[in-house]
Amino acid sequence: KLAVEFPSEDIFLMTASPVIKAVTNFKQVSKTLEEFDVEEQPSSLLEKRYPNIKVIQSAVKQLKSDEHKVLTEDGKEYMYEKLCLCAGAKPKLIFEGSPYVLGIRDTDSAQAFQKNLAQAERIVVVGNGGIALELVYEIQGCEVIWAIKDKAIGNTFFDAGAAEFLIPKLTAEKRETPIQCKRTKYTMEGTEEKERPVAASDKLGSALGPDWHEGLDLKGTKEFSHKVHIEILCEVKKIHLQQEFIQLQRTSLTFPKEEKNVEPDEVLWPVYVELTNGKIYGCDFIVSATGVVPNVKPFLDGNNFAVGEDGGLKVDRHMHTSLPDIYAAGDICTASWEPSPVWHQMRLWTQARQMGWYAAKCMAADTLGESIDLDFSFELFAHVTKFFNYKVVVLGKYNAQGLGLDHELMLRCTKGQEYVKVVMQNGRMMGAVLIGETDLEETFENLILNQMDLSAYGEDLLNPDIDIEDYFD
Repeated sequence: KLAVEFPSEDIFLMTASPVIKAVTNFKQVSKTLEEFDVEEQPSSLLEKRYPNIKVIQSAVKQLKSDEHKVLTEDGKEYMYEKLCLCAGAKPKLIFEGSPYVLGIRDTDSAQAFQKNLAQAERIVVVGNGGIALELVYEIQGCEVIWAIKDKAIGNTFFDAGAAEFLIPKLTAEKRETPIQCKRTKYTMEGTEEKERPVAASDKLGSALGPDWHEGLDLKGTKEFSHKVHIEILCEVKKIHLQQEFIQLQRTSLTFPKEEKNVEPDEVLWPVYVELTNGKIYGCDFIVSATGVVPNVKPFLDGNNFAVGEDGGLKVDRHMHTSLPDIYAAGDICTASWEPSPVWHQMRLWTQARQMGWYAAKCMAADTLGESIDLDFSFELFAHVTKFFNYKVVVLGKYNAQGLGLDHELMLRCTKGQEYVKVVMQNGRMMGAVLIGETDLEETFENLILNQMDLSAYGEDLLNPDIDIEDYFD
């Protein structure tokens, strides 16, 4: 976007990785909903397309904001007029530095995970967001103990009702073979031969795109398809290595079977996970899919940034940080303006793309001394994704975020086909969750945006016999 806005200026893209993430197959689904794939491409492609972009492949060592200078790890320094920090976030690992704990956030860590899974008989997955959800669904031939701190699965994206709708898919035998991976992987020559160290979480990688598990053969050693046991309302209290566990002289549990009481496990495992509910399970390794923390560390030293409660760099409605000429966008930043009542920040691909594009517009407007309005994409939270092979659309305050007790829910559910939930407040639609091919996203998007009073329609709003999209067209 910057290259287009400033065709005659030099634009440097500093990146620690040899590849860049490109948005491909972009589709505007509705006013605020967009779908796209994320593809890794060699940086030379970007430089070819935009002659004024130069890609600098090096990590940042230090930012000297008072001198408008960035120092890179390879010993060079670069002066800037305007700087935008888009360094993303890194996985929050439950335990740092353990070879048995894998964080998954980027394509490299997904590969390390796949290598380990090939020999695995049982793994423990910790976390309840999008990656944990997809992972548990895709893994075959390996026992999965899934530890979540909430009452229901997928809490980041939906409620207990939606979870109930999805759970049968977890136990069903797998049907369709996954389509080949849409992402092409580029590596530098010579990087493949060297074994990647296990769980090198401090190494910088780029975040996974929305379809990261496709084309990865996630299969363990056992012959069955799905075996998932969910432990709810618990977190990991401690991790014990095999020797420590033997000295503890405590009992670990076998994989729970439906009909029997839980039995002690006779097998010796490489690592043991003690949960806050008192249970201990042995496993081959642990996957930490517990969200991300903004990657601000390289930039804080010697710079007086205002930082949000979630650890991100605070930005105003024009994506400015608290320091002059420095902007931030994507996972690294914390939106600190008064948001629209139906928008909230979530560290997702779709928001990263919108923020990056809008930050470039703001940088251009500031340079040219023009004023600019907050972009329309911040009017309504809207995200489309796929879980368990169902299309999932979330709109507005889809989980009644911040609405307190002052709201009501309306539901419509057809088992195995669709799940529709609407969040209402004072007769107005504030949010929605749509699972399956409902074709309601545009109608609901409009109803949330224009805040029309719908109290007259009552329950009929979700009546399957009424063609609501036609009605509100």
